[in-house]
Amino acid sequence: MTDPESVNGGAEEQEGLHISDKRRFDPETYERRVPAPAAEEAAGTPGQPADEPAAAEEADTAPEEEEGEVPGEFVVPDDASALVVDERVVELESQVRERTEDLQRLQAEYVNYKRRVDRDRDVARQSGIESVLADLLAVLDDLRAARAHEDLTGGFKAVAEEIEKVAAKHGLEAYGTTGEAFDPQVHEALMHQPAPEGTEVDGPTVVAVLQPGYRIGERILRPARVAVTGA
Repeated sequence: MTDPESVNGGAEEQEGLHISDKRRFDPETYERRVPAPAAEEAAGTPGQPADEPAAAEEADTAPEEEEGEVPGEFVVPDDASALVVDERVVELESQVRERTEDLQRLQAEYVNYKRRVDRDRDVARQSGIESVLADLLAVLDDLRAARAHEDLTGGFKAVAEEIEKVAAKHGLEAYGTTGEAFDPQVHEALMHQPAPEGTEVDGPTVVAVLQPGYRIGERILRPARVAVTGA
């Protein structure tokens, strides 16, 4: 009769049964056992060193990088960089010079424009004054004739003086006197008379003012109308 235990034992040996001890403490030394996966991880896989040696090896085999360089960035050599900077400085200086010339040109144009506008404004103002005073010349002639006949009295005299004052304020000046040399640029000869007896004249001379002339500064509004004697 066959023994069951021997039969079972033979079957286990044949099947390669493996019994592992999973106790956390060693029954003989009572020390804590390290779990199999942790031990394998600490020891490393066969044929490969632990994590730290592997990291050290990677660090040793990594390509050396110069200090101050960024991986993947192109570093311009010093000479080329200086050349680029010099070209940029020249370009900026050229732009500043052009902008300065444009500003100076605009400023000169503005100054000329302002002068032209001021001059045109003064000319227009003066032309307006001359136009108004030219229309008053006939009134001034009547006032002068009335004064010569002593007809300026009372309120009419005050009005006449005020008109003459306003005309003088704007630069209107009457001219033309007897005995002055005849000047065709400021006199208009209406008649010729012989020189009075006992009077010697040197050239054409005004002997009578028929109508006074008026001027504003150097501009003649109306020439003096006179009688002339002499050669």
